[in-house]
Amino acid sequence: QVGGFAWENCGDKRNPVVLQSLSVAPDPISIPGRLRISAAVSSTKTMAAPLKAVLLVEKALGDLWIQLPCIDQMGSCTYDDACTILDNLIPPGTPCPEPLLTYGIPCHCPFKAGSYSLPASDFDLPDVELPTWMTNGNYRVRAAISNGGEELACFKVAFSLQS
Repeated sequence: QVGGFAWENCGDKRNPVVLQSLSVAPDPISIPGRLRISAAVSSTKTMAAPLKAVLLVEKALGDLWIQLPCIDQMGSCTYDDACTILDNLIPPGTPCPEPLLTYGIPCHCPFKAGSYSLPASDFDLPDVELPTWMTNGNYRVRAAISNGGEELACFKVAFSLQS
């Protein structure tokens, strides 16, 4: 499906972390603008540091999908420990930002096993200076999260951007 929001789990059926539902509006996503997201995730295993995250980001160029490089920590990047990145964004000891706080969704490692759900919530997307290669278009992202070589989760998301 090109030019529309879609998602799927792409890991082994035995992966402990599974995306149960995900919806994003509007479609295409507008930057700047307001984004409404709802999601549900279940995990049968505590996810602890170090959590390695590998992102593959592709952009449609006509009928071709081009892999975007990793530039300034954006694009097809490998993050050796996502837990540290979260700690840098949200200092440990400070409350998780809304609406995570209200719905009891953690924003630091370790993430305990269980079910987490985010009812439809609005997020403001600021008018960020995106690199030209990250503007209007159709995108596919594959994210794989692992710990010590064991894959915990794998998600694929397709979306369109307009700025």
